[in-house]
Amino acid sequence: MVALIPALNEEDALPGVLDGLRDAGVERIVVVDNGSTDGTARVAREGGAEVVLEPTRGYGAACLAGIAHLSASRPPDVLIFIDGDQSDDPAAVSRLLGPILDGRAQFVVGIRTGGGPDGRGAVPLHARLGNAVILAAARLIHGARFADLGPFRAIRWEVLRSLEMDDRNWGWTLQMQLRAHRRGVSIEEVDVPHRERAAGRSKVSGTLSGSLKAGGKMLLTLVRERFHGQPTGP
Repeated sequence: MVALIPALNEEDALPGVLDGLRDAGVERIVVVDNGSTDGTARVAREGGAEVVLEPTRGYGAACLAGIAHLSASRPPDVLIFIDGDQSDDPAAVSRLLGPILDGRAQFVVGIRTGGGPDGRGAVPLHARLGNAVILAAARLIHGARFADLGPFRAIRWEVLRSLEMDDRNWGWTLQMQLRAHRRGVSIEEVDVPHRERAAGRSKVSGTLSGSLKAGGKMLLTLVRERFHGQPTGP
C-alpha cells in the first residue's frame, strides 16, 4: 500500500502526518507539492517521502500527478489518500484498509467524526451545510447515498485506474464516489476521527468564499457526471 498526500503550504503540519503514517505501517508515501511557497517539498523529502511537483494548483491536479508518478514506477495494490494538515488521524489507516483486505470492499471512504453534537465539530458550519446539500443532490440525481465526501480514503489500484478520473480541482472526491457507484464498485464507509488542522487555514472550508467555490464546482460535477459515458464494469 502507498499513501498519497496532495499538499499546498503544509510545511508545519506535514511532518506529523508523515510520522503518523509510518507508525501506522505505511512504508511508501508520495507527497505532491501543489505549488507551495513554503518548505513543504523540503520537509516531505526530509520525512522520507517521494516528492512530486505539480505547479498547477488544484486538488485533483495534485492527485492526478501522484497517480501518474505511481503508474510510471511501482503501482501499489491499494492507494490511500490523506490530506497533509493532520485533520485526519493516520492511525485510522487500519480502519480504511480492513474492509479491503477482508475482501468486503474495493473502495473505502472515511466518514469524518469528531467533537460537537453532530460529529463534525472540526468542520465549519458553512462547510457542513454545503456538504449536506451536495450529498442530498447526489441522492436525487444519481441515486447514490453517501454519508460524507471526506478526503481520507483507500481504494484498490486497478479500480481507481478503471474510474478514469479527470477532475482537476474540488470535484475530485465527489467524482470518485459517483463513478465508483455507477460502476457497481463495492464501497464501504467507516468512521474516522476528524480534528482541527494542525496549522494554517483550509484552502476550501477555511473561508465562506472557499466553501462556496467548492460547492459550485461540486454542483457542476454532479451535472457533468450525470451525462458521463456509462462504464462497462470494474
